[in-house]
Amino acid sequence: METVETVSNLAVRTSNQQPFDKRLIAHIVSLVEQGVPRKVLVEQYGMASCTLCAWLKNYGASSVRKDFSVAHKRSVVRAVAAGMSIKQAAVAYQVTSPGLIKKWIKAFKEENVEISVSKPTDMAKKKTDQSESAAIKALKKELEFANMKIKALDTMIDIAEEQLKVDIRKKSGAKQSEE
Repeated sequence: METVETVSNLAVRTSNQQPFDKRLIAHIVSLVEQGVPRKVLVEQYGMASCTLCAWLKNYGASSVRKDFSVAHKRSVVRAVAAGMSIKQAAVAYQVTSPGLIKKWIKAFKEENVEISVSKPTDMAKKKTDQSESAAIKALKKELEFANMKIKALDTMIDIAEEQLKVDIRKKSGAKQSEE
């Protein structure tokens, strides 16, 4: 077997205090990326599972950090809401951490709560200040509605950009066309 010969050429640790050989680290990371179960490698090479995770983060092929767009995040959250498991969504949308998807779900759930319209019972529970005039109350209500509308429109633009693959928003610093 090729892997046994390759491993035998690499320096083996004699104690837990001795660091792993860089070539051995690269070999173990490549085995994980080929599909060898992490648990097997942790037991075979006598390391902590968090050590292996750190190696994958630092030396793995997917060690380059990805910045996901808001539209991509919304797509993943919608897929999970439609019935896809978080692990399936991570694989399908190429997200390395299922915990990241959980964080997105929580963030978008909070955002959706802000967007949702208040129920009349909630409005009745709000304490009103007697000293405020009716005009100030009306302006505050209009401002609240405008902010809700802005969030809804931003969501719609994100979805349209994702589905149509077209940048709709004007990029800051873009030059105006001259006539």
